[in-house]
Amino acid sequence: MTSVVSLSAETGLGGADAVRTADLDYLRAQLHSELPKLDGKHLLITGGAGFLGYYLVQTVLRWNDTEAVNPARVTVLDNFRRGAPAWLDGLADRRDVVLLPHDATASMPADLPAVDYVIHAAGIASPGLYRQIPIETMDANVEGLRRLLDWAVFQEKSGRPISGFLFYSSSEIYGDPVASAIPTPETYRGNVSCTGPRACYDESKRYGETLAVNFARVHGIPITIARPFNNYGPGMKINDGRVIADFCRAVVENDDIVMLSDGSPTRTFCYVADAVAGYYKVLLSDQPGEPYNIGTDAPEISMASLAGLVADTGRALFGYQGSVILGTSSEADYLVDNPARRCPDLAKARTQLGYDPQITLDEGVRRTLLWYAGHRIGVGR
Repeated sequence: MTSVVSLSAETGLGGADAVRTADLDYLRAQLHSELPKLDGKHLLITGGAGFLGYYLVQTVLRWNDTEAVNPARVTVLDNFRRGAPAWLDGLADRRDVVLLPHDATASMPADLPAVDYVIHAAGIASPGLYRQIPIETMDANVEGLRRLLDWAVFQEKSGRPISGFLFYSSSEIYGDPVASAIPTPETYRGNVSCTGPRACYDESKRYGETLAVNFARVHGIPITIARPFNNYGPGMKINDGRVIADFCRAVVENDDIVMLSDGSPTRTFCYVADAVAGYYKVLLSDQPGEPYNIGTDAPEISMASLAGLVADTGRALFGYQGSVILGTSSEADYLVDNPARRCPDLAKARTQLGYDPQITLDEGVRRTLLWYAGHRIGVGR
């Protein structure tokens, strides 16, 4: 079992940088058996400037700097629609990473060299945003994936086959599971509205999985599928609109935490370092066409209890003085088709991949608040 370093209140505001350092050390330990497979390889990451991008990119660069025999190369594609995070500036002098402005729905760059592994993380995952731009959301999840898969087939026919391809699906493909399907296994077929306000995301991810498994069957593309369950942590924009970001923003601004429901829906939440460990395990698993739940299965916590946890952690860290209050979203569809419960069955990922998330919700919320205290800007830099 990998030990987890706790970052205490004494870390102070300077802990914003210490958080990510501890996370990368943790990831290096969690992936010590998997990362050597990337030695000397070329990894393409789409959407690499998004929430998960820092950890996806920096995990490989940290491995290059510390243990790689033959460093991996990383190419990051992103359209920077939501801004360019400041951490990208620190990559300018590195020879093992290249940043390319590119929209996932456009044809692949003609001068892009052959790659060995692909992580397709480009997409719009914030419910508040994808409800505003549903067509663009579907285009990214379907057309963007199809262009990448066609390009992978082209590489295969050119004698440069890809060794691994990770498609980011979503736990949203399960919709609102029936009680008997919680914790939810990968075999559950879902209870999803195809016409509701969340359908643009849910259904395009479902179709994306269908594309993925058929390209694996017909063309032999070694594509694997991750189904994330409520990731959170450093790198998520503080104005993202997802619940932990909203609650944390209230704490660092010393405002009241406003719940936009009655507080009864329940979720499990997976800290970003544990999530990224899972994604690399899926990518490097050599199990084409297989989907895996990636998240944590405990605690399944109500939104009311989560709000209380974030508030209590803020009081311990910063002397937060706000309260938890009930409110109503200005968006009419905010709660439409919102699942009552969400909790993954992780048996498949545990037994087949050795996936073992370790960072507790208490510790993850503490790290997230420390990071937000030093990074309050929501958009761009």
